[in-house]
Amino acid sequence: MQYTEKVMQHFMNPHNVGVIENPDGYGKVGNPSCGDIMEIFIKVDDDKISDVKFRTFGCASAIASSSISTDMIIGKTVDEALQVTNKAVVEALGGLPAVKMHCSVLAEEAIKMAIEDYISKRDGKKAQ
Repeated sequence: MQYTEKVMQHFMNPHNVGVIENPDGYGKVGNPSCGDIMEIFIKVDDDKISDVKFRTFGCASAIASSSISTDMIIGKTVDEALQVTNKAVVEALGGLPAVKMHCSVLAEEAIKMAIEDYISKRDGKKAQ
């Protein structure tokens, strides 16, 4: 299996690794068939994603997908971040082997879950 140089860079030196205590949004997704688990934590200020951290238990593709997708949403508005697709993640990485495409889907799903968590908390506070 051949990985691109970009995948290897993000696997060897992933960006935004860690946990945000009391995040504004949190998403956790997993793929039981391959064992990859991805957690995304977001901090939001004025509807812009000001910080993102991730914890991923998985293969090189899963870690690289988490790393680059978090880079892609920092500084974006919540709506812009929701537009990040697995295809965009794959393109940013310069491609993934076909059997590893699900890793980019996990990254997209984890981001969307964290943002949906943030929106439900935000809208819940407005309703009170």
